[in-house]
Amino acid sequence: SLFSALAFFAFSTSSTAQCNASKAQVKQVAMEDDIVDIAIGSKDHTTLVAAVKAAGLVETLKSEGPFTVFAPTNDAFAKLPEGTVATLLKPENKGQLTSILTYHVVPGNLDANAVVAAIKSGNGTASVKTVSGGTLKAMIVDGNVMLKDENGNTSKVIATDLKGSNGVIHVIDTVVLPKS
Repeated sequence: SLFSALAFFAFSTSSTAQCNASKAQVKQVAMEDDIVDIAIGSKDHTTLVAAVKAAGLVETLKSEGPFTVFAPTNDAFAKLPEGTVATLLKPENKGQLTSILTYHVVPGNLDANAVVAAIKSGNGTASVKTVSGGTLKAMIVDGNVMLKDENGNTSKVIATDLKGSNGVIHVIDTVVLPKS
């Protein structure tokens, strides 16, 4: 596929107890993890996890779904203007934070193949409706899947198909923002 899948998540959900288990058991446990558990198990997504908790979205994202989450890394959040994350995490900004986070979530289970197929069938662009009601456009640029937000900013998909029990996560290098 055109995605460059990274292996750093392969064992990120393994706990010490699971490390002593057979490989078959580790795989079985990993498939039972939902998308929130996968994010919590990733050292590259501590900011996202803190934001999901602050927005009160843990229960929603642990529900049946399925969801496709475009998950920004800590480095992606760090690209935002200084103080933005701290401001968004304040209780009085919960509505704005929720809007931004749900803009990274698409209903359904869109794995990498489905995203690429949608881009191809859309003559180079696929538009997806997010849980927040906004639209993200996916396209392929120089062999990489890119997302374009409603403000014209782009984010590169840097890892794909982290499958959970209630959906799939694709890792992105930049926070995408809905039209404010």
